[in-house]
Amino acid sequence: MNPVGPIYTAELFLRLHTGLMAVLRDLSADDWTRSTACSPWTVKDVAAHMLDTQVRRLSFHRDGLPVPPADRPITSVRDLTDYLDSINDQWVKASRRVSSRLLVDALDATGPQLAEFFTTLDPDQPAFFSVAWAGEETSINWFDIAREFTEQWLHQQHIREAVGRPLLDAPDIMHPVLDTFLRALPHTYGTVEAADGTGVVLVVTGSAGGVWSLQRQEKTWRLYTGPHPAPTARVTIDQDTTWRLCTKGISPAETQARMQIEGDRRLGLGLLNLLSIMA
Repeated sequence: MNPVGPIYTAELFLRLHTGLMAVLRDLSADDWTRSTACSPWTVKDVAAHMLDTQVRRLSFHRDGLPVPPADRPITSVRDLTDYLDSINDQWVKASRRVSSRLLVDALDATGPQLAEFFTTLDPDQPAFFSVAWAGEETSINWFDIAREFTEQWLHQQHIREAVGRPLLDAPDIMHPVLDTFLRALPHTYGTVEAADGTGVVLVVTGSAGGVWSLQRQEKTWRLYTGPHPAPTARVTIDQDTTWRLCTKGISPAETQARMQIEGDRRLGLGLLNLLSIMA
């Protein structure tokens, strides 16, 4: 086993953007109104949300625009999630007065700027935003950037799935997404008690998959790449199910039906609580 290290995704944003533009500029009028996994949002709503996240990042982080104070007390992750849901909803509803053509042109302006901006950041310096779904109050740039990459990937995935376009599953794109999502595992297992030395191995099958291990050390869980030498539990799951589980795209019951657990089922079933988005 090796301790997990940084995930560098800054150089991948432009490629992700190019793929998005190719899909959006090829959509029919009916395609824009199709339902997505982000119900009740349509394809156009999801694209508008992607623009919102890019505009916010560039405005607040790159350009130094002060972040407006929340209109409510934020004292918990649930409070933060509810607040983010409300401002996301405001933008999406306002964007319904914008044509799809203007929306695509706006995304084509912000996407390359976002890609370029991330390449200017020192990956090892403190991040502008923390990765709250991993249980962090402060994060490092590479993790914040990787989190943003997973969000842009995920919403493009939602659009592609809704309009019947090929999904983004190339290993050099999808593996960093999965690796980032799985950084939530120590937080997911945070309340799971086990003796020091206990190991849980996760095998994600598919060309973008890999092997990760959790090990209990000094009353906390730590994440590694590679197989634990003597795991108490071993879970095998395919890459498609993995990303859907991490993003609430599949129910825990359906996930359980698709995964294999060897050894301690209690420890293996802890994986069903994995969540790598703010939801």
